[in-house]
Amino acid sequence: MGFGDLKAKAGQQALNAYLADKSYIEGYKASQADAVVFAGLTGAPSKDLVNALRWYNQINSYNNQERSSFPGTKKDINSYGSTAPAASNGDADEDDFDLFGSDDEEEVEKQKQKRIQEYAEKKAKKPALIAKSSIVLDVKPWDDETDMAEMEKLVRTVETDGLIWGTSKLVPVGYGIKKLQIGCVVEDDKVGTDFLEEAITNFEDFVQSVDIAAFNKI
Repeated sequence: MGFGDLKAKAGQQALNAYLADKSYIEGYKASQADAVVFAGLTGAPSKDLVNALRWYNQINSYNNQERSSFPGTKKDINSYGSTAPAASNGDADEDDFDLFGSDDEEEVEKQKQKRIQEYAEKKAKKPALIAKSSIVLDVKPWDDETDMAEMEKLVRTVETDGLIWGTSKLVPVGYGIKKLQIGCVVEDDKVGTDFLEEAITNFEDFVQSVDIAAFNKI
């Protein structure tokens, strides 16, 4: 049966319920199953569908080329999310318990509470997702005589928990002046743009100003 029409609210609700105790559509890492279901959506699920939105943001952090290289084999989108019927083998085990087929209401309630407890325990064991952002900074010198190599060294001396510096390049501004364009990844709860700007402009002999060239959630 699959999730149904993922462009409709009902389909997204089905996806949200399916991901209540799962990180990915199949298995424990991103696969072609995730790529196929992701392609079936026209955009991010609404904020009230927290499980589907969490999964969507995770898969959306990969670009199209990366998603196309996910492991696994593409299948029809309707083959994902469906639950295969239990095999008939006479003595059904506990996992095949028919929640709505029993006449014993007390036993039904016990099984329901047990499954709720098991689900809560699974959720508690899952590590919390750490919100991160990719930031590109434009660091401008005073003039064309500024030692740009030394300025970059000073910028990279800014260290704090949740900050990782990335690649950099010099970009011509005009009149022989170049600015330093440098990237970094930060943990949103630990490092903000205000901290970065203040820390870098403290190198006042080299730095005239700092601007945010790009800011993207990961």
